[in-house]
Amino acid sequence: MEDLQSIFTKINLQIFGLLSREKLHIREIAQRINCSPAKVHACIKIFKINNLVKEVNEKNRKVIVLNLENNLAKEILNLINFDKNIEGPYLVPERINLFDAISPLDFRYYGRSKNIYSKLQPYLSEAAFIRYALKVESALTSILAKNRICSKKIADEVEKACSQVMPEQVYAEEDRIKHNMRALSNCIRNKVSEEAKPFVHFTATSYDIIATADALRYKDFANNVLVPELLKLQSTLMEIALREKNTLQIGRTHGQHAEPMTFGFAIAQYASRLGSSILKIKKSANNLRGKMAGAVGAYNASSLFFDNPVKFEEEVLGELGLKPSPISTQVVEAEFLVDYLNSVVSAFGVLANLADDMRNLQRNEIAEVGEYFEAKQVGSSTMPQKRNPINFENVKSMWKEFMPRILTMYMDQISEHQRDLTNSASMRFIPEILAGFYLSAARLEKVMSSLVVDKKNMQKNFDMNREMIIAEPLYVLLAANGHPDAHEYVRELTLKSQMTGKALINLVRNDKPIQKYFKKFNKKQMEIISNPERYTGIAARKTEMICGHWKKMFNFKV
Repeated sequence: MEDLQSIFTKINLQIFGLLSREKLHIREIAQRINCSPAKVHACIKIFKINNLVKEVNEKNRKVIVLNLENNLAKEILNLINFDKNIEGPYLVPERINLFDAISPLDFRYYGRSKNIYSKLQPYLSEAAFIRYALKVESALTSILAKNRICSKKIADEVEKACSQVMPEQVYAEEDRIKHNMRALSNCIRNKVSEEAKPFVHFTATSYDIIATADALRYKDFANNVLVPELLKLQSTLMEIALREKNTLQIGRTHGQHAEPMTFGFAIAQYASRLGSSILKIKKSANNLRGKMAGAVGAYNASSLFFDNPVKFEEEVLGELGLKPSPISTQVVEAEFLVDYLNSVVSAFGVLANLADDMRNLQRNEIAEVGEYFEAKQVGSSTMPQKRNPINFENVKSMWKEFMPRILTMYMDQISEHQRDLTNSASMRFIPEILAGFYLSAARLEKVMSSLVVDKKNMQKNFDMNREMIIAEPLYVLLAANGHPDAHEYVRELTLKSQMTGKALINLVRNDKPIQKYFKKFNKKQMEIISNPERYTGIAARKTEMICGHWKKMFNFKV
């Protein structure tokens, strides 16, 4: 092992702190700590000798990751987490043990899964918010330069500084001055020349940065993470629907057996609902708006420098791929964000409904579907034989937690005059809604992709009331052929069948007065009356139609 003194240098600990939060390329590390790539390469070489890091391929580039299987790496992490005396340009992050966290999202899901963490952290974490806020600050200065308010050299200097600011720095500064966005701008100013300092946060108010950063990160999250996961679930549902389009299943209304259909048809309904929901999420996410209109939305500060401050706002937001709110106060029009979250919560309801249906079909007395159980999975702490539908139950439970939060978003539409702070705390919980929805979509996709369909039990359940299923077609056909009170006739006959145990079709055939109507049925109609299994309408064809529509809409190869 290399001499410990060569590991415990200030720059090495800075690099270690960076890698404890994210995977980075050597050039990115160099940029963050403001040193040469050659110096970083030498430090990483020492880390590799001691097996503290690994180099992995990610998206056609090599990135450095901590080797958390190495005991020394763990000890170093513990040290930098609690040693407050290490000096340097980056404050050591104050961390808590994962299981000291309060939110279940952290200690049950987000914090314990590398895959989930890698998907959500770049958009929904507080570090992500600060990175996006820095993007907005950088874009602002870039457009100032294009309009010759400052030089391109200053804009480049601010851009570089924004790439070096760390969340820990911002929060330390906020603790000192008690204002989050002024803390952010101070951290940028601390890294630029005296010439550049005046143009950091120039003409902007805090919510120009916050509203724009949130709009951009939520839009990116939807396009890069959420919608792709929903499309995977959509594809899975369509595959099941087409595979089971002819699988006979009894339909149920009010918890009672109704008319025959197919299991594929039942799943196609969810594919249709989810497909529509995905389109709404995409549309509302890509319609999220930012602002650069100042403290009351009237462009007071920017109008001192621009004859057309609206054009200036459009240029700043265009740099980020956003559009401005048509008009703003200190905040953007609330309805853009409300529409986005409403589309998410509405889609969450589709997932919860599907999960609830699958959970009920898994009951012992129904047993038409089942979750795939892993070999070592335990269903109950006291009943070894149980195989509980935990994944479907989890999705419904998550929906119960996050669905009511849409009410808070409706309440946040109310902001007194040009703005109050009654939404400042509640808006910070929006990432939890998005995280909960993503987690449920990913969970549901996984369990549905390995769903076990018990066709034997579906047939068995159908047969329970097989003889009564012809009641509806019988009544409709009798009425169509002139019977004056077909519904009442068939109703009385079903009661007689239940009381005597005689098949409904036999009672009809032995009822001489009804034969004049019965004989008018055509061959197809008689086949359905004699074989209730065929009374599925166009369930299979409708399934194909629905899946064909969404296949074309999403360009699937199902």
